[in-house]
Amino acid sequence: MLEINYWFFVQLANFILLLIILNTVLFKPMLRLFSQREENTRGALDRARELDREKDEVIAEIDKKLSGARNEARAIFEELSGQGLDGQRGAIEAAQQDAVDINRKAKGDLEAAVEKARASLKSDVEKFARQIVGKLVGA
Repeated sequence: MLEINYWFFVQLANFILLLIILNTVLFKPMLRLFSQREENTRGALDRARELDREKDEVIAEIDKKLSGARNEARAIFEELSGQGLDGQRGAIEAAQQDAVDINRKAKGDLEAAVEKARASLKSDVEKFARQIVGKLVGA
């Protein structure tokens, strides 16, 4: 049976003293360490979420700039393509005009040569006609 005597109170005091010492030396520092660890973990998770959100914002901004650059490049390409087509049309028209001018000049030169040949042939025909008449009359 349980006897309540002097040793019971000594052991009770010893137990309470040990609880007080362990509480101040071991339990409170460990609880403080656990709470700091939980705060650090929570802070790291919050920081990771914040960095993830910033990453998403930066990616969205980069996508927006990339889309704008693509649109600008497409507009520049279309403008330069149009300028190239205009230049090509101008070059073709100039080449066609040059071809027409060369053709006209060739026709003019050919007509001048034909007229010169006709004049030469006409003078030759008159010369031959005189010779023939001279031979016929002189015969």
